[in-house]
Amino acid sequence: MSFIELIGLINFLFLNLSAFLCFFFYILSSMPNTREEKIGEKVWRQSNILRAISDILWIVLIVNILLWIWFPISVLNWKILDNYLILIIISIPVGFFCILLIIKAIKDAGEETIKTSKETKMYQGIYRYIRHPQILGSVPLFFVISMIINSLFLLIWLIALMIIIIPIVIHYEEKDLIKKFGDKYLEYKNQTGALIPKFWKKGNKL
Repeated sequence: MSFIELIGLINFLFLNLSAFLCFFFYILSSMPNTREEKIGEKVWRQSNILRAISDILWIVLIVNILLWIWFPISVLNWKILDNYLILIIISIPVGFFCILLIIKAIKDAGEETIKTSKETKMYQGIYRYIRHPQILGSVPLFFVISMIINSLFLLIWLIALMIIIIPIVIHYEEKDLIKKFGDKYLEYKNQTGALIPKFWKKGNKL
């Protein structure tokens, strides 16, 4: 095994580890109301620390993906297309839309994006139409990165990861929100799509 392949293997192991830990710490940080029953008021400070750790691991995850450019695993170094221009043409508008969506979601969520608070209110703005716009914006960005890298393996790996992880994240985050807001959130959940707006339903008010 060459030095580059060894680094590539180590990077892939860290890629899996950083992905698991990133979402694990995020889920813990998004359940303060549930965990408060066990550990008390200190859960809010602890949740903010866990959210910060999750954000750092999110950056590490992106770095691990980008390192694939220089340190791929040779047997898994599959191209999506030979015509790289097509991938760029697809990636740029999708990436731009995703970034705009994330910016809008962060603006409407306010400080809750980076820290949890006992006084948090149900969101307004884009959250009236999508319950998890930050996820909707972030997930395709990973696919865009894999297309820019032109790695079919990373694209397949990321799709599989998101199919497994995202429903789990949404389940535990919303379980905590239901505990906090009760029937009000259940009504909101019924009227508003998790990732796809329910345009056919009227009166989706927070």
